[in-house]
Amino acid sequence: MNKSIKSTCCYCGVGCGLLIETENGEIVGVRGDPEHPANAGRLCTKGASLHLTTRPDYRLLHPELRRQRALPRQRVGWDEALDHAAERFAAIIAAHGPDSVAFYISGQLLTEDYYVFNKLAKGLIGTNNVDTNSRLCMSSAVAGYKQTLGADAPPCCYEDIGLADCLLIAGANPAVAHPIVFRRIEDARAANPDLRIVVVDPRRTETAAIADLHLPLRPGTDIALYMGLLHVMLSEGLVDRDYIAAHTEGFAALETALVAYPPAVVAGICALAEAEIVQAARWFGKASAALSLYCQGLNQSSHGTHNNVALIHLHLATGQIGRPGAGPFSLTGQPNAMGGREVGGLANLLSAHRDLANAEHRAEVARLWGVPSVPAQPGRAAVELFAALGRGEIKAVWIACTNPAQSLPDQTAVRAALRAADFVVLQEAYANTDTAAYADLMLPATTWGEKEGTVTNSERCITHITPAVARPGEARPDWQIVVDFARRLGSRLEQPLTGQLFPYSSPEEIFNEHRESTRGRDLDITGISYALLDATGPQQWPLPAGADSGRRRLYTDGVFPTASGRARFIMVEHRPTAEATDAARPIALLSGRLRDQWHGMSRTGTVARLFNLDDQPLLSMHPADLRQRGLSAGDLVRVSNPRGEVHVHVKPDANLLRGGAWLPMHWGSQFMNSAGVNALTIAACDPFSQQPELKHAAVAVDQAELPWQLVILRQAGTGELAALTLLDRARALLREFAFASVGLYGRSQPLVVFRAARAEALPASRLREIDALFGLADNEAAIVYADHRRQISKRALAPDGRLIGVRLAGETQAQSWLREVMSAEGDGGDAGLDPALIRWAVAPIGRRPGKLPPRSRVVCNCADISEAQIVADLGAGATLAMLQEKRKCGTFCGSCLPELRQMIASQAETAVDQQVA
Repeated sequence: MNKSIKSTCCYCGVGCGLLIETENGEIVGVRGDPEHPANAGRLCTKGASLHLTTRPDYRLLHPELRRQRALPRQRVGWDEALDHAAERFAAIIAAHGPDSVAFYISGQLLTEDYYVFNKLAKGLIGTNNVDTNSRLCMSSAVAGYKQTLGADAPPCCYEDIGLADCLLIAGANPAVAHPIVFRRIEDARAANPDLRIVVVDPRRTETAAIADLHLPLRPGTDIALYMGLLHVMLSEGLVDRDYIAAHTEGFAALETALVAYPPAVVAGICALAEAEIVQAARWFGKASAALSLYCQGLNQSSHGTHNNVALIHLHLATGQIGRPGAGPFSLTGQPNAMGGREVGGLANLLSAHRDLANAEHRAEVARLWGVPSVPAQPGRAAVELFAALGRGEIKAVWIACTNPAQSLPDQTAVRAALRAADFVVLQEAYANTDTAAYADLMLPATTWGEKEGTVTNSERCITHITPAVARPGEARPDWQIVVDFARRLGSRLEQPLTGQLFPYSSPEEIFNEHRESTRGRDLDITGISYALLDATGPQQWPLPAGADSGRRRLYTDGVFPTASGRARFIMVEHRPTAEATDAARPIALLSGRLRDQWHGMSRTGTVARLFNLDDQPLLSMHPADLRQRGLSAGDLVRVSNPRGEVHVHVKPDANLLRGGAWLPMHWGSQFMNSAGVNALTIAACDPFSQQPELKHAAVAVDQAELPWQLVILRQAGTGELAALTLLDRARALLREFAFASVGLYGRSQPLVVFRAARAEALPASRLREIDALFGLADNEAAIVYADHRRQISKRALAPDGRLIGVRLAGETQAQSWLREVMSAEGDGGDAGLDPALIRWAVAPIGRRPGKLPPRSRVVCNCADISEAQIVADLGAGATLAMLQEKRKCGTFCGSCLPELRQMIASQAETAVDQQVA
């Protein structure tokens, strides 16, 4: 029986609605929900591939427990698992107090899950040690809103993108990280050719490529830039003195401080042209509606709160807030980071935007929960939580739906802390995350497509989601696991109120209690119910009882949720990055997201097509920096600082500043032989938000002395040769090499791609063992080449004249064209490698030999259009419009549009060069 279930995407905070297609109890497809206000039917490549992630591989299907660290975990029943957890937590609390335990949860939990976790910690145990991975992405945005506007409430909506005539995008690359938002930006540009777009980013990103003005500021100089913009606005009379006088406070002191930030000074601090600073200020100051979009580039900084504050000042000084097309709009990094903040999902917050430091707020929550009190001692924020775990101050940690052994900064210290803990619980849907290696108890949780509850997106829009399929194995909803544990723990702690605290039998009961906690608050949702959401669709808060609809924009009356009712200007000043480059570490390393991957790839890393654009972690550097080090594209380098090192290949990128480098955040120990970029990042945090400076680290980049390289390309089959089985086999090899990475490639029948390097060649006997591991040991179907003197050994497996596997050792030039040919063959398109040409698979050639199919790397996942097809069309004179008409690429989710534009620009440059020649 076929069904179509309304749901939302589980990736970024845009909160796209989608329709899940099911057949015989399995998810078989997804498509954008045309009725959902966030996306109106559009999906990005990740969202459009969600149905491909629902296979049972890597799912944790039953509880696992180890009673001693030296022993492997064993399958146990739920009663034994939760009883053991309750006994361990009760014993630790009895011996060391409530603050000796902690909970670290996730912006991908549903609001109801979040609520019961907070009630467990703050209401039952009596500790505020409950924090979330939203601390790593959104806490500076929270603190910035609260310091200036009085509440953690984005005042804008997505509709404002189409109503602005000046759009300032700062520290964000929505073309990659929020593609559906970027589609709105492109729509706005098409509808209004006079729209001015300013992008502030050290990199010339895919988003910056469409900007009228790109400001590639020096990393960490955001505050100086926004102070400089405001200085220009003041000097040219572009501020709204009436609005400032009527609706704000603190401007006089800030105005005095602005004297130190004239454009000439700011240009020196930020490494920008003075004229461009003035131009940006004029566009913003003269706009009838100015909107800013910002994300991790501002937040993930040791002064992230004041980065946000300085940007919000521009809106307050010009009155660009509380009306259509205007306001400061933070883009949320996770699907329900907003919902978590609503229920107090940070160590310094309480339910319904209450502050832990406020005694009245603590008393309100205590009355709501029916407990004597809520603890006043602030809890440990994420970075400090794990530092305290390492020091032995926290003995037990319960981790849910997140992967701190990859995502936190300074991974050497984080992993040492997990090893030092007395007891680690991991509540997770996937059994193979980096954190799973440290778990004493693993509890199987449901995931996307299996859960019921609510999520809130970046524009304060709440959606009710329902399960599309039954939960697999023994997996349970997150809220249910917490409630069951809480009842058992309360009994052991002899807490008589436990039953009263956790009476829930459904997520709707939890939502109703959360709803009551918001009564009279800035996010009042007493007018929202599951029934309303199901009947009328997603709703924005606030929506109090009796209201007809939620509020699209906040502060339209100029009244703010502060003690005075006025927005606040805060004294800020330029601060450098937490770690400065120097002679030993001269490169400023930035980190960020790729278009087709998500966080640590526990979900997206199971889908071959999502590796087709980026199939390995590459360090991007300016060509001049590569030349200075004697490096070329594809060379292997060692990136290092005192915290750790990573080996990766490099690629030139003229869109970076000299002295800078960029590395994607997604690869961790499941896909390479290190913790990834967070082996290098620093644990320094913003003093207000406690958000770490994940965006910047000082590193050295040197040629890696690893001359012997190994590449294995294996077309997946079934059973023991299935893609994810081969992927696991390859993972077992990662630690054997100084450099190693593994991933997938292709589409319907993927390749497993393994790359490695070391100082010396492997013995022939070990190569034979690796061949057997990848199913390449069939001598009758093998073509073999060996040059023992040069330590080169190659092997290609081609049963029945069809190339299915290649192992290149000692010389690997052919890997790129072989990967394309083998993936084309696996997809059943044109015949792969002509049997007469299979011998070229072991030849030392970097370009494909003749008579190969035109199919190559897929650029448009939605329409299945390859790079070769696009290049051929461009060579024949095709424009973007012609490509969209003929091939349909860029007409579905639009995620490939930035790359299509780059390809068109490159083609035009090549044509010009040929004419000049």
